[in-house]
Amino acid sequence: MTEVLFVCVHNAGRSQMAAALLQHYALGRVDVRSAGSAPANEVNPAAVAALAEWGLDITAEVPTKLSTDDVEAADVVITMGCGDTCPVFPGKRYLDWQLDDPAGQGVDAVRKIRDDIDRRVRELLADLLDS
Repeated sequence: MTEVLFVCVHNAGRSQMAAALLQHYALGRVDVRSAGSAPANEVNPAAVAALAEWGLDITAEVPTKLSTDDVEAADVVITMGCGDTCPVFPGKRYLDWQLDDPAGQGVDAVRKIRDDIDRRVRELLADLLDS
């Protein structure tokens, strides 16, 4: 099964939303993980609220430190502003999604980020399932 790893700096907003959305849409057809280069202490409350509006609960998620093992295990690595801190291994598919950072933003701003991530996740899943 294809494994997708979403990576952002704090693993508190963008990568958490992306992972939850892909898990939701993939229905067990894709393994999904997320991590951060400098993880926060908790998931961004605005990200939690934005996904809750769609019936997705990420309150139990905890930001996780990115490791080289995470990247080695993944088939697809999607970075979201982690810069040069994301390790690169040959044979992996890398995508860099340029997204606004939800840190410090309210739910109104995070909804736009969520919607952008949702569109990208749906496109990614369609591509993965077609492969």
